[in-house]
Amino acid sequence: MSSREEASGSAIEAPKMASPQELPKPQIPNSKYTKRVVLKTLLERSDGGLGLVGERIVIGGWVKSSKEIRKEPPPQPEPEHRAQSGHKDLTCNEILQTRVPILRAFMKIFGMGSRSGKKKEKEVESGIEQRVQHPIESTVILQVSDGSCVPTLQVVVESSLVPPGRIMLSGTCVLVEGEIQRPSDPGKHAIELKTEKVLHLGVVEDHEKYPLSKKRLPLQTLRNWAHFRPRTTTVASITRIRHALTHATHNFFQNNGFLYVQVPVITTVDAEGFSNKFHVTTLLNKMMKESSSGDDTGGVNLESIKVSIRQKSDRVEELKRTGSNKEALIAAVQDLNKTKELASHLEEKEKQKEKSKDLALVKPAKFNFLDDYFSCQTFLTVSGRLHLESYACALGNVYSFGPRFRAETSQSVRQVSEMWMVEAEMAFAELEEAMDCATDLLKHLCKWVLEHSTEDMKFVLKRVDQSIAVRLQSLVSSEFEKIPYCRAIDVLKQVREKKFDLQTEWGIPLTEEHESYLANEIYKKPVIIYDYPKEVKPFYVRQNDDGKTVAAFDIIVPKVGAVIRGSQNEERIRPLMTRIMELGLPSKQYEWYLDLRRYGTMKHAGFSLGFDLMVLLATGITDIRDVIPFPRSFGKAHN
Repeated sequence: MSSREEASGSAIEAPKMASPQELPKPQIPNSKYTKRVVLKTLLERSDGGLGLVGERIVIGGWVKSSKEIRKEPPPQPEPEHRAQSGHKDLTCNEILQTRVPILRAFMKIFGMGSRSGKKKEKEVESGIEQRVQHPIESTVILQVSDGSCVPTLQVVVESSLVPPGRIMLSGTCVLVEGEIQRPSDPGKHAIELKTEKVLHLGVVEDHEKYPLSKKRLPLQTLRNWAHFRPRTTTVASITRIRHALTHATHNFFQNNGFLYVQVPVITTVDAEGFSNKFHVTTLLNKMMKESSSGDDTGGVNLESIKVSIRQKSDRVEELKRTGSNKEALIAAVQDLNKTKELASHLEEKEKQKEKSKDLALVKPAKFNFLDDYFSCQTFLTVSGRLHLESYACALGNVYSFGPRFRAETSQSVRQVSEMWMVEAEMAFAELEEAMDCATDLLKHLCKWVLEHSTEDMKFVLKRVDQSIAVRLQSLVSSEFEKIPYCRAIDVLKQVREKKFDLQTEWGIPLTEEHESYLANEIYKKPVIIYDYPKEVKPFYVRQNDDGKTVAAFDIIVPKVGAVIRGSQNEERIRPLMTRIMELGLPSKQYEWYLDLRRYGTMKHAGFSLGFDLMVLLATGITDIRDVIPFPRSFGKAHN
């Protein structure tokens, strides 16, 4: 092949390079079901969205803040006939006539001014009217958030599209279409959206009553408006971190061979043996309906009936004395008897009403639960571990994730009535394996949130806790301190610089104060405490050979406290039955649980992780009510 042919061949094979103008612009994916662009896909790009300049998109969200920039009205040309006549300035007389109407009226009365003057006056008025009627144009700059990320998108809206007063108030919902452009005033925003169409506007009807109209409300105040607080940047970040931790939880267990099992919320057993439970019953509704049914009095008052009885009795006595009209006497007696029957009926109704008012004071033992919905006494579950055991005995390693309920009256910042728990149960496992699994889960969750929630963690670092990232990283990399309960008691007894509310001695349950001091002040890292006295742990925990302690453990984390509590469970039927009898538990309700020991038992262990406490740990928030979407605590169940 000649050199010319080679050159020709190479020219044919060489691909044609597209010029920069011909390169296709990047496509922005819409939200699959809403046909809008989620702001996270724009604002969390490495270039801040600059590579998308010129793209037309639809976005929706809520106005966080706004400002209006008014444009100067364009100069108005003078009337053409005035320009031709050579008049450039108004005389003092003309100004007074046009600006002071009452003076113009006086001048007309006294014949002041000429026809030419009137003509000039009309010309001046016409010019003023033109200037007054010209609308003042403005540009509104909105900071819009759709909850997908921390930063907001700057949206520019001209007043010709929508009146500024309708779109500027914080909380206003907008759905707009426009073009991405570079901001005219570069600042913290890399891009802005130039609005071309306003597709939807959800206005704030009464801005004074809208709680988020005030800036930077404390978290404690926001609890009163649980339905609005996700619109705040802080609560939105907490919610996204909570979502990431939920995903990480399932990721850990499913990558380690656990099966996900849903356990019941309503149960017939006390899962611990000494917990305060919520009763589930329909008997109160039934009793209250019975007390209000059959009310045929037509709204007649009992006192008025008694007055009527006295009057009718007097009438009967009067007719008896006169003896003149026997028919009238018979009719009066019959009427009196009917009135007395009505009064007796009303008195019975009053007694039933009083009884219904006292229903709240009736102890559950006085109810006949055979007449209840489930024909037995039922509760909201405080733990799902007993039910998980039945599946662990058949399927191996299982876990559950759901709400648990405790009727506690404590005002602790780490305890509420409804908390979400992650619970795991492992077949053929002992205490040490359960501690290892719990430790790995805790480290996995901390690592996950650092790697997958970077933008939200940056916000938390800035606005909540500047040391949170260091603590989480330290937890991932550090070795947990392991000490038995007796050693923890000895260490606390040696403390001289602090006096604990509950005196430290063997056999007491460790309080939040004790646990925090061990992790925060003494060891300064996570602590695993194990082998507790049997009296302070649930009835199902396996007894140790010493006869005094059981194979239970708690993982205590600095700043938060006990995040995980676990145990090896009692697989031997006799010690388990003994504990049930010692606590006075109804053995019949635990027959199904004892069957797991009678028919093919094995050693097994597990644990419970307080998921809401894990969110506290990941965010640095101090009160658990601020990391739960709709918290339920003693005396409060808003929304």
